Amino acid sequence: MRDDGFWAEALAEAEAADAADPLAGARDRFHLPAGTIYLDGNSLGPAPRAALAEVARAAEREWAEDLIASWNKADWFALPTRYGDMLAPAIGAGPGEVVVCDTTSINIFKTLGAALHLRPGRRVIVAEGGSFPTDLYMVEGALGARGRLEGVDGPDLLDLIDEDVAAVLVNQVDYRTGRLRDLAAVTAKAHDVGALAIWDLCHSAGVVEVGLNAGGADMAVGCTYKYLNGGPGSPAFVFAAARHLGAIHQPLSGWWGHARPFAFEQGYTPDTGIRKFLCGTQGILSLRAMRPGLELLEEYALADIRAKSLALTDRFMALVEASCAGFGVGLMTPREAEARGSQVALTHPEGYAVVRALIGRGVVGDFRAPDVMRFGFAPLYLRHVDVARAARMLREVLASEVWRDPRYAAREAVT
Repeated sequence: MRDDGFWAEALAEAEAADAADPLAGARDRFHLPAGTIYLDGNSLGPAPRAALAEVARAAEREWAEDLIASWNKADWFALPTRYGDMLAPAIGAGPGEVVVCDTTSINIFKTLGAALHLRPGRRVIVAEGGSFPTDLYMVEGALGARGRLEGVDGPDLLDLIDEDVAAVLVNQVDYRTGRLRDLAAVTAKAHDVGALAIWDLCHSAGVVEVGLNAGGADMAVGCTYKYLNGGPGSPAFVFAAARHLGAIHQPLSGWWGHARPFAFEQGYTPDTGIRKFLCGTQGILSLRAMRPGLELLEEYALADIRAKSLALTDRFMALVEASCAGFGVGLMTPREAEARGSQVALTHPEGYAVVRALIGRGVVGDFRAPDVMRFGFAPLYLRHVDVARAARMLREVLASEVWRDPRYAAREAVT
């Protein structure tokens, strides 16, 4: 068992890193419950303090007082594209290429439908067999397309891409392992055979330098409630490269995507720009809640965010490996910086109970079956000392075997 000297040194090193952190001031912009080390930002980011005031203003003044006039006074109708332009630089997109709307699942269906329309005669969609389930469910229901899955139809995604493929739907960061895909390489392989590349950015937007246009991506989707801190159920987003916007047709032709939505015409004429990916009326209060998170991304350099992300995950992996050897813990996340996102996935035969025991002690991570303990590292509000303390608590939970307590073994939802 490691003595207090090991942890004293670890904490001192972490405090020194925090003192030199260019992002240190961002932590105060979030509401973080006292006594909690929050390592679940890869599932739901905490509330920016400004978001609470933003929602109150939108509800109490714009909705309650101005009522329908707010569609014009507050320009509610423009929020999906206005916020899309705010988000665009963080994912390597340009103005007019991103719209904030609907959910990730719905937007995956839109982009798959758009890809099938752009590649008539091709009905195959390549995806990862271990992808987040909603991606695969949407492939199954995508207008008669056939799925070809990595890990099912072949061991390597690149080998499954040929001239029958309309689109490749791939996660930039694997939600279970934290593995980071090479966006440019996968996109280039798709383009070599005339296919399109659609990227799921749910676990990369806000913490990874995504580089959509630099990598040649065709379309992308993502959510805003994780590292973008938009709030529970906050709107998702769609990216479509400007070169495709003139020809793209997506299957959900709702009135907000109409070229003249207030003409109330019987026939549908799609907008000529990114608004063609809109469908029906959007949730205005949810849109407003996400604005402060986007403003934080405008204020802090993404390069600094990525550098701190790698430093935090490096520190956690090193401390866990040094202090938890012999307790059945395995590492799933790649060690190489260029091959991982902003989470660390550990395995343990009783991972569920271990995560529950940690949550009971104020260290909030999450669990994915059958044995994966996930810890997300959000650089805007996490400190290096939080990482050191979390690693120490993991060691204590494992060494004491407190996770054997029956109350931790009972299966409940772990967020």
